[in-house]
Amino acid sequence: MSTTQVPQRTSPVRSSAPAADSSAASLGLTVLRVVLGVTFLLHGWQKFTEWTLAGTQAAFAQMGVPAAELAAPVVAVLELVGGLMLLLGLGTRVVAALLALVMLGALVLVHLPAGFFVADGGIELVLLLAAASALFALAGAGRWSLDHVIAAKRRGAARA
Repeated sequence: MSTTQVPQRTSPVRSSAPAADSSAASLGLTVLRVVLGVTFLLHGWQKFTEWTLAGTQAAFAQMGVPAAELAAPVVAVLELVGGLMLLLGLGTRVVAALLALVMLGALVLVHLPAGFFVADGGIELVLLLAAASALFALAGAGRWSLDHVIAAKRRGAARA
């Protein structure tokens, strides 16, 4: 027997960070997902209504986006439909991954030379949108989403 004894813990170590499945984390994921979804939805809507697809194609070409004639409508649809899907939490991982890739493309192709701040045309906004999208691509939509409802129904059907 050793003369040195290790003290025994009587209670688990507590962390200030909420567990991934806690109500606080679920609320945080939901708030961020809804805000991100609305942001993308409105940017997509803007490309169709305010700028028009032809105007968006011209702007993309002027900014040096390759295949602007194809990229502009694809991005507009992805932002509009993908934003709505994020808002609902439907197909979240796939949609978020696609949106993260689009934002990384915008960052590299358009915004990087302008520096960091969005007021100067920099990477600030697209970096934040890419990072938030990457979070949902990796973590999923969270408890309060259609993805969660669909998964729960599938689990229930598999048990039956």
